[in-house]
Amino acid sequence: MAKSSKIVLYSGNEALASGAYEAGLKFATGYPGTPSTEILQFLSQFDEIDSQWSINEKVAFEVAYAAAIGGKRSIFVSKHVGLNVAMDPFMTSSYSGINAGFVIVTCDDPGMHSSQNEQDNRLFARIAKMPLLEPTSPKEAKEMIKFAFELSEKFDTPVIFRMTTRICHSKENIILGNRVEAKARNFEVNPQKYVMIPKFALMRHEELEKRMIKLKKVTETSTLNKIEINDKKLGFITSGVTYLYAKEFYPNASYLKLGFSFPFPAEKARKFCQQVKNVIVLEELEPFIENNCRLLGLKVKGKDLSFCIGEIRPEFIPDIVAGKKKNEKKVVSRPPQLCLGCPHRLVFNILKKLDVIVSGDIGCYTLGVLPPFSSLHTCLCMGSGITFQEGLSKTIHGKKVVGVIGDSTFVHSGITGLINSAYNKTKGVIIILDNGTTAMTGGQPHPATGYTLKGEITKNLVIEDICRVAGADNVDVIDPTHVELLEETLRKRLSEDKLSVIIARRPCILMVQKIKKQKNS
Repeated sequence: MAKSSKIVLYSGNEALASGAYEAGLKFATGYPGTPSTEILQFLSQFDEIDSQWSINEKVAFEVAYAAAIGGKRSIFVSKHVGLNVAMDPFMTSSYSGINAGFVIVTCDDPGMHSSQNEQDNRLFARIAKMPLLEPTSPKEAKEMIKFAFELSEKFDTPVIFRMTTRICHSKENIILGNRVEAKARNFEVNPQKYVMIPKFALMRHEELEKRMIKLKKVTETSTLNKIEINDKKLGFITSGVTYLYAKEFYPNASYLKLGFSFPFPAEKARKFCQQVKNVIVLEELEPFIENNCRLLGLKVKGKDLSFCIGEIRPEFIPDIVAGKKKNEKKVVSRPPQLCLGCPHRLVFNILKKLDVIVSGDIGCYTLGVLPPFSSLHTCLCMGSGITFQEGLSKTIHGKKVVGVIGDSTFVHSGITGLINSAYNKTKGVIIILDNGTTAMTGGQPHPATGYTLKGEITKNLVIEDICRVAGADNVDVIDPTHVELLEETLRKRLSEDKLSVIIARRPCILMVQKIKKQKNS
């Protein structure tokens, strides 16, 4: 087969997806979440890959992991907080290992551009004892994902592949290659490997520790961990996009560039520190690399704690080198708003008028916290709009509590909360803001839309039926543009000693044409 030489300008997400395709990827799952969303959307164009949105990250992880055990190279993709949802299967998958290659792509969001926290998922590599790869650019992401599958299969392990927002969304010229089909792997019945009862798990834990010893040897020789000796007076140990930032300001410095950053290449780090007088560890968020160096007794200098918050921007590098605290100039920016014409605006207008406590959730409607509405009072994580309504309604007296959640989020993790509310005899109102899409991340389909990631017609989950079966006493479906009816219904349900769900259903103003096109296709 002739080698492709086509050059394209791809984002990091597109480059990663392209590399996974070329590596013979067969199965891909995830749940939409910035900055990771485009990876699966890009993969969905390939007929050779079964790409699908799952209802949440736990389900997505288990489906993809099972596909890898079944013998197909598979990938799970989520933003950083999405991995929290999948933590249960994630931890034990390290014990069981794999059959075909399995890569866990986690896209961290330093600076919280579109997230409720900025946790550093590199820490999970140490907890789960999985190898960790970190590209510095889109071009590296494309080639490194191929190595990730090879590493997974060679050492019988899932591999964590950490991206960050800047790498996900920056663009670089990429040379496309040809797809190489991975060798088929048959599933073999092996309860001691795949059934984690305590006896078998203890044996697998022993295998895991042996695997870590082997992986530590690989990190020491891997070309992904590269020593660049130039000026021996100043050197950096770094990974990810901060490597590129440092090179801009200190092109003549020495570098230990980490791409295979866990297990930590101790001997390579020790060798680097022996050659360079002043070594600075440069990394975003947690002192992951720095702590590994200090555990080895290496004399390194880390960043001031003030730089553990937010991104490491290029202009911060000289201050970090000088040992200064962050002196970030505040830039006045235009805050996001609910779109003009958004059906959610009408709902929040009524909630503000009724002066109720509103427990919110993750979605466009989280912007109900801002003026002119200022009528959303809690928001923790996916599904908490319903569970917080239960907890708050049983502790706050004198005011009614209304839970608010979106249609995609309800399917993701709201159903269990509603079942719990009904089971525990909770009273009050839940409003499901049903705009027919996963709007916050760009309009992806979900089970209640009737369409798959690839645009194929599938079974359509009826949200009102789910609510009734889950135990809601009343279920009303109302177009929120019928403002008087919506307010009248909400007042009535709040006055009743029952558990009620109001589904405020109207398509997202930005998705109307897209939804119509799907239904007519």
